[in-house]
Amino acid sequence: MKKQTKFIIFIVLVILLIGGVGVYASVNQGPGQYDSFAQCISKTGAKFYGTFWCPHCNNQKKMFGSSKKYLPYVECSTKDGRSQLPVCKDAGIEGYPTWIFADGSKLEGEVPLETLSLKTSCSLLQPAE
Repeated sequence: MKKQTKFIIFIVLVILLIGGVGVYASVNQGPGQYDSFAQCISKTGAKFYGTFWCPHCNNQKKMFGSSKKYLPYVECSTKDGRSQLPVCKDAGIEGYPTWIFADGSKLEGEVPLETLSLKTSCSLLQPAE
């Protein structure tokens, strides 16, 4: 390979690396859109039961974007994905996702953010800074 071709490949790789770092930093920087909302849900005593292998559970988490880390999530599956953990058996969880609220009410399936807001009295709107 010619030195000029190697140099061009090197420059392209450096540009891609710098671009990738920039994208990563912009995605993982600052508060998430629903941080306050997810934190409020957790404070109400609500619980979100799911499994790592459940596509509907993953869709529910995606609704919260980077704010999902604040959800009151309870993993129900054993690591091998074959059994349900006792915490979920004890809570009577039969399907995923399942939300159980402080008043004892239960919603199964993907729950819209608006419904979660109504059930928990948590605002979807970010507080003014």
